[in-house]
Amino acid sequence: MTEGDAIRPAGPADQPAIETLYAAAFPQEDMLPVVRALSELAGVLSLVALRGGGIAGHVAFTPCALRGTAERLALLAPLAVTPALQRRGIGRALVSEGLARLRVAGLRRVLVLGSPAYYGRLGFGTEREVAPPYPLPAAWRDAWQSRELCAGPPLPPGTLIVPPPWQSRALWAP
Repeated sequence: MTEGDAIRPAGPADQPAIETLYAAAFPQEDMLPVVRALSELAGVLSLVALRGGGIAGHVAFTPCALRGTAERLALLAPLAVTPALQRRGIGRALVSEGLARLRVAGLRRVLVLGSPAYYGRLGFGTEREVAPPYPLPAAWRDAWQSRELCAGPPLPPGTLIVPPPWQSRALWAP
């Protein structure tokens, strides 16, 4: 991020630009149904990065639960940065801001299904205790990652409970 850039919560007026962003960043995937559903789901932390008066990036953190516990967790997804502005720290800044806000809100852990190389640089590590809502292919095992936000006793093994936008099995498979 550079001087003059900002990160703020996304609002309804941002939705068209966010949808355009995902279509450009992921031309081979149809992220729009999830992006739209998350924009209407209560409790989702949705942040946009601004550069030059426009939206340069977006991230969402969805509140989730750990089956059989009162633990407060979140799922980081999706994350997108305008292709021409990638590799300039925008994604890192969005994730860092979101993690800081979730820590203040008292969430215990954030999980993500994504590139270990990318998310590892942001402090995430392979998750073995909290299972995703659907079995992952063996090749994706290390892509299921988490980052602790607050110190505490180890979480018991369990399965992540996700809200409806994330309950499609297709979102958890190649």
